[in-house]
Amino acid sequence: MTSVMKSNQSGKTDKQKMNADDERVRSVSLLNQILSRPELGSVSGAILVFIFFALVAWDSGMFNADGILNWTTVSAQLGIIAVGACLLMIAGEFDLSIGSMIGFAGMMIAIPSVFWGWPAWLAIIFAFTGAMAIGFVNGYIVVRTGLPSFIVSLAFLFILRGLTIALSILLTNKTILSGVDKVAEGDWLAAAFGGEIGTGFFIWLGNVGLIDTYNDGSPIVSGIPMVVVWWFLLTFIASFILLRTRFGNWIFAAGGDTRAANNVGVPTDRVKILLFMFTAFCATVFAACQVFEFGSAAADRGLLKEFEAIIAAVIGGALLTGGYGSVIGAFFGALIFGVVQMGIFFTGVDSDWFRVFLGVMLLIAVLFNNYIRKKVTSAR
Repeated sequence: MTSVMKSNQSGKTDKQKMNADDERVRSVSLLNQILSRPELGSVSGAILVFIFFALVAWDSGMFNADGILNWTTVSAQLGIIAVGACLLMIAGEFDLSIGSMIGFAGMMIAIPSVFWGWPAWLAIIFAFTGAMAIGFVNGYIVVRTGLPSFIVSLAFLFILRGLTIALSILLTNKTILSGVDKVAEGDWLAAAFGGEIGTGFFIWLGNVGLIDTYNDGSPIVSGIPMVVVWWFLLTFIASFILLRTRFGNWIFAAGGDTRAANNVGVPTDRVKILLFMFTAFCATVFAACQVFEFGSAAADRGLLKEFEAIIAAVIGGALLTGGYGSVIGAFFGALIFGVVQMGIFFTGVDSDWFRVFLGVMLLIAVLFNNYIRKKVTSAR
């Protein structure tokens, strides 16, 4: 027994010595480990943004309960589609039709429910099915033809926007449809997109004076909107898949080197098609949340959202060349958008400066990610 223990200890010592002498094994400093994290830029940016607005807008109501709800909701709307855009970018592809899909999916919910008399739950399923089918066609064309996804999805951007306007006018003679809230009243599936959770908790917060209330005693914030719940849920699921599953490894492999990934058996075509379908799914979640929150759909909704989603993913650490990125980073990228957009409103600054901020943040993120890419490449 003693000899066996000595033998095991000797084996461990030999392995440790061999690893120490092996030139293929190199120690990495804590600083380099932190710098190599794709979400570093967005987390740092979010901290700086919060510090800035805490200094300049603390007494403006931005950090009251309703103010927090405002910028969280704006962040969530962008964050939902940023999750899909981030995964697709890590796989080395782009989907510029996300914004048009939002308007198209919203109309696919509103027209059947308001004008055809469908129950809301059936209209929602119809919209998700149609959107994901279009996402499949989008991805199939990209992988089968070898055309750049930028060009293919740009074509779908115009196709979907045109179809949304043309079909809305043809079928309803309108481009803005209201009355969805009446159809959705009491519908179980509509509540998953336009409802709220935690209403009892917020009533308690109002009763004990932790948040402001109206004159009738009801809390100024009645609950957490489902759009925020979807944001956290999709971020968690996508991050888990990316970091903890074989499919996540396939995503990184498909974006890193498609040919090499194919050679080792990774089904890159299937991965990319599924991710195009997932971006369509995320866009439809965004559309459903908007439709049931406002009780209406509009053909022009989602305008330029595809670019904002891509910017949020880039700020979050996703490389434009694929193979590198973080869903958590995209989460914080979207949070930065929401905080700054509403922060500008609360501080009374001209909202036109928000677009300037987007451009500056994109440039900084690309430069930072390019630096990190060189660090990662040199480390190999």
